[in-house]
Amino acid sequence: MFTNLEHLGLAVQDLEAATSLYTTLLGMPPYKRETVESEGVDTVFFQVGGSKIELLGGTTPDSAITKFVAKKGEGIHHVAFEVDDIRAEMQRLRAEGFVLLNEEPKRGADNKLVCFVHPKSAHGVLVELCQSIKE
Repeated sequence: MFTNLEHLGLAVQDLEAATSLYTTLLGMPPYKRETVESEGVDTVFFQVGGSKIELLGGTTPDSAITKFVAKKGEGIHHVAFEVDDIRAEMQRLRAEGFVLLNEEPKRGADNKLVCFVHPKSAHGVLVELCQSIKE
């Protein structure tokens, strides 16, 4: 079950400049910075009420974020929703005909298991499913 809007992911060219801008815009510093080596991305998170803004900067020329910015420019990259049971949601969405970009959930930033729904399955929007990892 989808429980809430977890975050908006924003792809940026210059992560430090974007972090400075959003710190000024939101009137607060980010609460977390993290590198996800497997995806070639650096992330910065801001808490805004019950949701978050995630800034994404590519760390390699072949990362998905670097390619996204080169092709489409900076802007909204994905919309992420928190789910209770990511595997159950993946199974349900597959049964409904959605195309998933992951066969299994993978470890993402901010202590989450994640899976992405292909934008062609969601009217051009990359949708991320997130489940907090309970340690």
